[in-house]
Amino acid sequence: MDVTQTAFGTWNGGRFMHFGEPLDETRWIESAQRAYQKGIRTFITADVYGNGKADELLGKALAGFPRDSYCLVGAVGHDFYSGKRDGSKGFPRFTNPDLRQPSDYLDYLRMAAEKSLTRCGTDHFDLLMLHNPDTIGYSDDRVWTAMQRLVDESITSMLGVAPGPANGFTLDLIQCFERFGPLIDWAMIILNPFEPWPGSLLLPAAVQNNIRLITRVVDYGGLFHDDVKPGHQFGYGDHRTFRPGNWVDAGNQKLDQVREIADRHGLTLLQLACTWNLSQPGVKSVVPTLIQEVGATAKSIEAKVDELASLPSVTLSESEIEWIGKIGDNRGCMHLKGASRAHTAPPVADQWGLTPDLEAVGRRWGIDADRDLVCTHG
Repeated sequence: MDVTQTAFGTWNGGRFMHFGEPLDETRWIESAQRAYQKGIRTFITADVYGNGKADELLGKALAGFPRDSYCLVGAVGHDFYSGKRDGSKGFPRFTNPDLRQPSDYLDYLRMAAEKSLTRCGTDHFDLLMLHNPDTIGYSDDRVWTAMQRLVDESITSMLGVAPGPANGFTLDLIQCFERFGPLIDWAMIILNPFEPWPGSLLLPAAVQNNIRLITRVVDYGGLFHDDVKPGHQFGYGDHRTFRPGNWVDAGNQKLDQVREIADRHGLTLLQLACTWNLSQPGVKSVVPTLIQEVGATAKSIEAKVDELASLPSVTLSESEIEWIGKIGDNRGCMHLKGASRAHTAPPVADQWGLTPDLEAVGRRWGIDADRDLVCTHG
C-alpha cells in the first residue's frame, strides 16, 4: 500500500518525543486505533524511538486490522544496539566508522529492519526510510546499494530518506536525490506555513527526481492546533522550549492573519496548514505532531486526530498560497544542520563542512549557501 495523504507518527502523544503531556500506553494505543478507524491509513515509526518501544506499541495498536489495509512506514539508522548514547545527541549512526565498515552496512540494515518488523508484528514495510543520516548516509553508494537489497529481499516495497531531527540538510538532500533518485520513492522533510525555509528550497529537486514528499511539523510546534496561546506553560523537558522565547506570541499573531482564510474554506487552522503544505510542489502527505497539551483547557488529542482524519479536499488560490507564505516567511531564522561553511571541524553526526561537490549542487539549483542557508536573525 502506498503512503496516504494523511499519516500518524509514533512520536504523537509525547511518549517517545517530549511534546506536551505523555499519554499512558492504553490511551496512546487507542489514539492510533482511532486514527485508523477515522480513515488515516499511513503509520510512521522509527526503531530508535524508545529503543523499539514505539514499534511495539504500534504493533499492538494495528494488530486487529488487515495488513493490506494500511501503509507501514519504518525508519532505521540510529544504532542503539551496539552504539552508546551520547546524551542529547542520541545514538550514533550505523555508518559511524567506529562501529563498522562499509562491508557491514547491509548486515546492519537487514538486522535493524527485521527486528523493527518483528516488534511491529508484521513481515514487511511498505516504505523504509534511512533515518537522520550522517554525511556518509547521504552520499555513499554502499549505503544505498544496501538499502536497495532490502527491496530485493521483500523487506520493504519502497525506500525513503528522513533527515533531522533538526532543520537543514538542504544541499545534502538534493545531492542525495541527484545520486540515488532512481532508488528513492519518498523523503520526509520539515515544512509548514510558518516554516517554509529551508524545506521549500529543495522542492524543485524532489519533483525533478520523481521523489514524493512527506511533510512533518505541519502544526508548527503545535500552534496550528490553536490551543497554545500567549503565556502557555510548557511542561518540564518539552522539546519546544528550544525555540526562541517569543515564538508563541509571534506565531499567534501570524495565526490571526490567516484565520480568515481558514474560515473562508471551512477549515480548522490545522487543516489549513495541511492544505497549504499539500499545495506545494512534490508534497503528497502530511504528518503533523498530535500533541496533548498540558492543562485542563487543552484540546484533546482525540479531537486532533479527528481534525486530521477529516481533512477536506480544498484548493487554495494562488494568491492565498502566496499570502500565507509571505506571512510565514522565516528565512534566516535559525542555524541549520548539515553542510555548513561555518563547520570547519571533523564531521559529526548532524553537521559537516561545505564541500566543493555540495557547492556545485547549490549552483545547479540556484542556492548560495552563504546567502540562502545562514542564520541572519542574530
